[in-house]
Amino acid sequence: MSKKRHITIVGGGQSGLQLGCGLLGHGYDVHIVQNRTAEEIRSGKVLSSQCMFDIALQNERDLGLNFWEKECPTVDSINFCVPAPDGSGKAIDWNGKLDRPAQSVDQRLKVPAWMAEFERRGGRLTIVEAGIDDLERFTRESDLVIVAAGKGDIAKLFERDAEKSPFDKPQRALALTYVTGMTPRPGHSGVCFNLIPTVGEYFVFPALTVSGPCEIMVFEGIPGGPMDCWKDVKTPQEHLATSKRILDTFLPWEAERCRDIALTDDNGILSGAFAPTVRKPVGRLPSGALVLGMADAVCLNDPITGQGSNNASKSARVYMDAILAHGDRPFDAAFMQATFDSYWSYAQYVVGWTNALLQPPPPHVLNIMGSAQAYPELARRIANGFDQPTDLFPWFAVPEEADAYLAKLAA
Repeated sequence: MSKKRHITIVGGGQSGLQLGCGLLGHGYDVHIVQNRTAEEIRSGKVLSSQCMFDIALQNERDLGLNFWEKECPTVDSINFCVPAPDGSGKAIDWNGKLDRPAQSVDQRLKVPAWMAEFERRGGRLTIVEAGIDDLERFTRESDLVIVAAGKGDIAKLFERDAEKSPFDKPQRALALTYVTGMTPRPGHSGVCFNLIPTVGEYFVFPALTVSGPCEIMVFEGIPGGPMDCWKDVKTPQEHLATSKRILDTFLPWEAERCRDIALTDDNGILSGAFAPTVRKPVGRLPSGALVLGMADAVCLNDPITGQGSNNASKSARVYMDAILAHGDRPFDAAFMQATFDSYWSYAQYVVGWTNALLQPPPPHVLNIMGSAQAYPELARRIANGFDQPTDLFPWFAVPEEADAYLAKLAA
């Protein structure tokens, strides 16, 4: 680069801070605009469940951002259960080991530490709720403006891509509960994923939060069903009681692990709902200037497959590589679209897989998930698909491919 190029990133979460720190290491001048201070994030409500698998964790290691690797509990496997329809136990129960462990660090720990690290490495950080006028100013000051946060007027810049977004309303009522005192899974740790037909999903896994190791409980209720029950929950203790009641009702083996649980803190809870949405990546401001959307701002996934933070990390990696390869050329609309397309060539599989799991499972998927009890190799392949979802295709999506693959395993 002949002169130092200036990049502004609006949104200082997983993707924005990872990209910002990465670009600083390559000599770029980087400005991150964030709507909350480190202290507000640290003392605020939990932001997500963020179980990150090895490829995404490696992106952090490559940038020297893996500050919690030694103290954060590992997630060593994926365990999958379906309760028997008559309530007599488990109809399906299998475990697939991950080739390399996953980890989950509460973003209330991660984001403030990364903000400090970004500044320590020479980045400029501004705390402001950016609006359209701010974006106009940033485009005048910068070679490229990336939007990695999407609320209010800024979100409206990126048009919903109807072709890539099959849903226009939330598919699950979501809740998170961070707890201590849960009985560990025997043997080795895992994401314990339970699918309750017509009701929803529950999964739980170890993590690291502000007070130390914990477990994160994730509830995914089908709208209008018995797990869509969070709107009237008013207090943290009511939230915990509702979490336990769901397990007592539908998943006795999970309830058994939760006899002595307590909230990590009063802010260790979250509930809400959103429609999974893909947006067009190039936003045009009133002046005609362009901004580029990244991560959740343009590709928002339901947490059912645990891909949110993984997507954020992988998109930041793709965008960094594209910026570095672009050299001194202008960051025009063609660059922006090509950069997103490069990410979409991966993310389309994640979106397809996630959206498929939000629908009632077709016969071939039921067959795959049931067969994993008999074939440890299949269980392991599904488990490692959480790290590399492209490996689930085409056999997870196409009935004929599923049949052929299962026939090969049987032989």
